[in-house]
Amino acid sequence: MNKLPQITLIFWIMKICATTLGETAGDLLSMTLNVGYAASTLLLMGVFVATFVTQLCAKKHHPLLYWSVILSTSTAGTTMSDYMDRTLGLGYAKGTAILITILLAIFLYWRSTGHSLSVVNIRSVKVEAMYWTAILFSNTLGTALGDFLADDSGLGFAGGALLIGSLLALVVAAVYFTRVSRILLFWIAFVLTRPFGATFGDVLTKSTEKGGLNFGTIGSSAVLAAILMVFMIHAFLREKERALVAIPSED
Repeated sequence: MNKLPQITLIFWIMKICATTLGETAGDLLSMTLNVGYAASTLLLMGVFVATFVTQLCAKKHHPLLYWSVILSTSTAGTTMSDYMDRTLGLGYAKGTAILITILLAIFLYWRSTGHSLSVVNIRSVKVEAMYWTAILFSNTLGTALGDFLADDSGLGFAGGALLIGSLLALVVAAVYFTRVSRILLFWIAFVLTRPFGATFGDVLTKSTEKGGLNFGTIGSSAVLAAILMVFMIHAFLREKERALVAIPSED
């Protein structure tokens, strides 16, 4: 049984909420609470491994579990990217280039196994493991790319979010008006929603002097968590309804 959700508008809204929350929650742990990038990365990678293994062991799609893994990849990706770019001193441009290379290597290996990169019908544990590995590094890449656009490109937080939002709009247009591979467009959109969430998270948390709204990491994380929880409960109820409909009635 396929354990992944349907790719709908609600899926993308939840993806953006989860990645934005990952940015603010990761910054809350590493910076606001002064845990540090290295310790935060180790802690959040532990959370990711726990949710990842639980997801692999599951026999069917569980919306709460699925989005918990998404959120754990997002928060771990935030601190892992910051550790690479800031603590190790690689910088946003070099960190982004390294992560792009890693992500492309994952896709090339995935394709070399003979399996499609499609996420519509993943039924193998091996393929699902590659799927989650790609998601982890796409979210890490998104943080580095978002920081690069906001800090090094001169666009600022709002400008970076506007650029990524425009690219996402082009992807949507390509879905409806071109014959470009839907698999390719999905992964482009999946990667782009992470820097969009990262830059949007910066808009929410950073001070007005830096081009943000000054909501802070605590306030922004609380609001985003509440929004995501509402959508997760909605997805859980919809999945429960579909399961009930699938049960054959007795004569």
